[in-house]
Amino acid sequence: MRSTLQQRLLPLLVPGLILAAWLAATSGDDFTAQVLVPPVAVLDSFNELLASGELADHLRASLSRLLLGFGIGSGLGLGFGILLARSALVNDFAGPFFQAVRQVPSIAFLPMLILLLGVDEGFKLAIVAKAAFFPVALATHDAVKGISKGWLEVAAIYRLSPIRVLFRLILPATVPPVLTGLRLGLTRAWIVLVAAELMAAENGIGQMMEMGRQMFRIDTVMVGVALTGLIGFALDQGVRLAERRLVRWKAV
Repeated sequence: MRSTLQQRLLPLLVPGLILAAWLAATSGDDFTAQVLVPPVAVLDSFNELLASGELADHLRASLSRLLLGFGIGSGLGLGFGILLARSALVNDFAGPFFQAVRQVPSIAFLPMLILLLGVDEGFKLAIVAKAAFFPVALATHDAVKGISKGWLEVAAIYRLSPIRVLFRLILPATVPPVLTGLRLGLTRAWIVLVAAELMAAENGIGQMMEMGRQMFRIDTVMVGVALTGLIGFALDQGVRLAERRLVRWKAV
């Protein structure tokens, strides 16, 4: 059985190996600073951006878009997923279109949304909402479909109103799979947002990386790459933590 220390150090092994390889690659003359910068230069760039307040502004812009767009997309996805599972009319009318559109990567919608909405905030919120909508809607649909018919029959016998069925039966029974859909939707929304900011934005992590590329500041680009990964990891772990807290009853 592995010790607690080993369990804590093991996840650091791969990042440590990558850092060592990075240091080795930049210690010689094989790569110029315009191609690959040493880790210390990236750290200096991070401190510079942090001290100037520029990094905080970019983070604030990106996270604000993410939270608002994800809130809209996941809320709509939750409602649509329930309707799709509970209404034969909605399923017949919108089900095939939903299944077809969800196969299209969110990034493929970027050019079309730019033409329709321009490059203002509406465009970025729309693409984030789209990225969150489909995973949440699909997870909700499958979760509601998986509810035991016996439970629904009992609710019908007691003549529970649709609102009480929703809050007393459907939502509690679908918490675990819906949380999984939310986690997947949040991750996709973050990835798509950074891609959208790379294409068209006045601020945000993606725009910071794009400006760094245009100015041949690879250190700034690497700061953006590292922050994108760390924020995505933190968001994923946050939803996982919420999932463990909300579904403790599963372990009983």
